[in-house]
Amino acid sequence: MEKVRRAILDLFWRHGYELIQPPLLEYLESLLTGTGHDLDLKTFKLVDQLSGRHMGLRADITPQAARIDAHLMNYQGVNRLCYSGSVLQTRPDSMMGTREPLQIGAELFGHGGLESDFEIQTLMVDALALAGTGNIVIDMGHVAIFRSLVSQTAQSADRETELFQALQRKDTRLLAELTTDLEPSLAGALCALPELNGGVSVLNQAASRLPGHVDIACALSDLKRLGEMLDKRGIRVSYDLAELRGYHYHSGIVFAAYAEGYRDAVAKGGRYDEVGKAFGRARSATGFSIDLREVLSNGEAALRVGILAPYQVDDAGLAECIAALRNSGERVIVELPGSASHATELGCDRRLVFEAGAWQVNPK
Repeated sequence: MEKVRRAILDLFWRHGYELIQPPLLEYLESLLTGTGHDLDLKTFKLVDQLSGRHMGLRADITPQAARIDAHLMNYQGVNRLCYSGSVLQTRPDSMMGTREPLQIGAELFGHGGLESDFEIQTLMVDALALAGTGNIVIDMGHVAIFRSLVSQTAQSADRETELFQALQRKDTRLLAELTTDLEPSLAGALCALPELNGGVSVLNQAASRLPGHVDIACALSDLKRLGEMLDKRGIRVSYDLAELRGYHYHSGIVFAAYAEGYRDAVAKGGRYDEVGKAFGRARSATGFSIDLREVLSNGEAALRVGILAPYQVDDAGLAECIAALRNSGERVIVELPGSASHATELGCDRRLVFEAGAWQVNPK
C-alpha cells in the first residue's frame, strides 16, 4: 500500500500537483462550510475542552484543499494540489466498506473549462493503473440537469431532498408518486432521468426527452465533448443522468470510475466551483479521490519479492553488493544467524550466493 501511495504521489508531482497535509481535527464550521449537507452526517463531532466549540474529524479532504487554495495560497491562476491521508466517517459508503478510508487525490483550482476536467479524469485513470486497476470505465453525470428541472418546479427544500434521494436509489415508483402534482412535461423529465444511462446515445435521448432549457443543453453538450476527448485517449465512458453524488456542493460534471472485480466505484470526483464562494473567494475547481485501502484490498495481492542475503559481517564484497542492489531499488533482507528455519516468512523469491568468484543473485 505504501509503495503504491508513493508512486501515485510521485505521479501527481510530475504533473505539477503540490502536496498538502491538512489537519485531521478542525473546528466544525471549517470542515463543513460550503459542503451543504453531504458531509454533515458523515462527520464525527466532539466538543473542544479548551474553547467549548464544536470540532470534527474530517470525513473528506477535498473541502480542506479548497480552503487552503482560497485562504492560505491565494493564487490568482491555476493551482494544483494533491493529498494523502486517512479520513473518518460515521457511515461507510457501502455495506462492506470501511469507516476509515485512506484517501488519496488531486484537485485543480482556477480553471473552469473542460480541459481541466479532462486533465483530472485522465490523471485519475493513470493513478488507478499504478494501483493495478485496469479496464476502467468512467461513469459521468451532470448536477445542472437535475438542478434545472427542480428550479422550474418551485419545490420546497424537503421535496427536493426527497426527489434527490429517489433518483439516487433509482426508485422509479417513488419518483412517480413525488411528481404527480407537477406539470406533465417536468414530471416526465424527472421520471426519465433514471432511465437515461448507458452509452453516448443516452445524450441524444436526453436531448429529446428533457426540456430545452439552456442549462440542460449546455450540460449535455459538455458531457458529449468531454466523452469524445476521453475516447481519443482510449478511456471508456458511460453516462448516468441520475448520478448526483455530492449534489449539494458539486456544480457541474460528476464522475465515478468502475473496474471489473470491484463491487463499488474505485474513484469518485467532480466539479465544485461553488465551494470557494463559502470561503470568500469564488474559484473554479475539479478533482477526484481514491480510497487506496479499498482499491488494494479488493484487487490482486501483490507478490512479496526480495533477495535473501547471508550474514557475513567481514565480507566487504558482500556489503558492497547488497548496497548496490538496494540503491537500485531491490529489497534485500539479511538472514540473521539462527533464523534459517524461518526464512520462508521473509517473502524472498531470490537468494544472493557466491559463485564463480563473485556475489550473484540466483532464483531461490
